Amino acid sequence: MTLKPVRRMQANHQWEAVTPLHYKEEGSAPFKDVSRHVLFGDTHIGAELRYFEVSAGGYTTLERHEHAHAVLILRGAGRVLIGDEVHEVACNDLVSIAPMTWHQFRPADGVVLGFLCMVNQSRDRPQLPHSSDLERLRATPAISEFIRV
Repeated sequence: MTLKPVRRMQANHQWEAVTPLHYKEEGSAPFKDVSRHVLFGDTHIGAELRYFEVSAGGYTTLERHEHAHAVLILRGAGRVLIGDEVHEVACNDLVSIAPMTWHQFRPADGVVLGFLCMVNQSRDRPQLPHSSDLERLRATPAISEFIRV
């Protein structure tokens, strides 16, 4: 199938010829109210550009992996855990997540958080935290309050 050279954004951050997908398989990892949209995944580019949307009250999986992320906040506001710090983020902010860095996104109260995420098209699978990882992360009060697992 050949994609049209221009695919317009529709209402509610949906694009022509882009089907919203499940964020992850239910039960495979802890998350709540997240959708995933693969916008570009051309093997000639070698990268995949995805749009994630986290509904109010939702959160992405707390995870890490060997590949890096380049993120652009496109909609709303919220917070993101990156390593040992929780950062406030808002529309048009750029977020860099280095390899093997714990991360998790959560929208601000009552807000939808939408972001573009660019990753290698060929990449490793996410690693979930073990109890010892959670113990270390929870030793910092701001992180303990923030993370959802």
